[in-house]
Amino acid sequence: QVQLVESGGGLVQAGGSLRLSCGASGRIFAIKSMGWHRQAPGKQRELVAVTISDGNTNYADSVKGRFTISRDNAQNMVYLEMNSLKPEDTAVYYCKVIVVSTSWGPTNQYWGQGTQVTVSS
Repeated sequence: QVQLVESGGGLVQAGGSLRLSCGASGRIFAIKSMGWHRQAPGKQRELVAVTISDGNTNYADSVKGRFTISRDNAQNMVYLEMNSLKPEDTAVYYCKVIVVSTSWGPTNQYWGQGTQVTVSS
């Protein structure tokens, strides 16, 4: 089993910045990807940013140039630096990790508990 702990959400004015953190612990042989999704009220959960084991990253078009995802492999941590925040960024942000638990597999995905980000206009 793998546990994810998120932190860093809050209330910020438009144009401001926040940094989200997510740490993974438990039965981890390797981490294939770490990323962030978000869900606004009445909307489907959507990918915000993801970093995979080869170092590649992928961002939603709506956050490109404003958000930066980074990863600390030694600590099994992933971060999301959010700059130039907009009211439409308001959502619950979820960390998602895809983990290989043992040398022979399997691969499972885990979600964090979510952290609220609210951007006021």
